[in-house]
Amino acid sequence: MTTKKSKDSSGSKLEKQILGQDLTFGMAVESLRVRDDYTQAQFAKKLGVSRQYLCDVEKGRRLASPEQAVRFAKAFGHPPAVLVRLALQDSVKECGVKLIIKVEAA
Repeated sequence: MTTKKSKDSSGSKLEKQILGQDLTFGMAVESLRVRDDYTQAQFAKKLGVSRQYLCDVEKGRRLASPEQAVRFAKAFGHPPAVLVRLALQDSVKECGVKLIIKVEAA
C-alpha cells in the first residue's frame, strides 16, 4: 500500500513562506483595506463598527464570527468564502484545536 502526501490547497505553506506565519482574518482585512486605500476610520464607518473594533480585529485581539466575515467580504466586494474560512480558522486555532478549515460555496 502506498500513500501520497495530499497537497495543501489552502495555501498555508505559501502563506508561511511569504508572511512567516499563517494568514489570519485580521491580516487579510488589513491588507484589503490598505489596498483599497481606506483608513481604519473610513472602513469602520462603512461596516458600521467602531474604529477600535476594526483595529482589534486587524491586530488579532478580537475574533470575527462567520457572519461578520461575510459583512467584511461584502464591504470589499468579494465572495465570502476566503474571509469566512480565515475567521473560522482563527477561532479553531484560538481553541488549540489542530485542524485546517476548508470552506466551499453551497
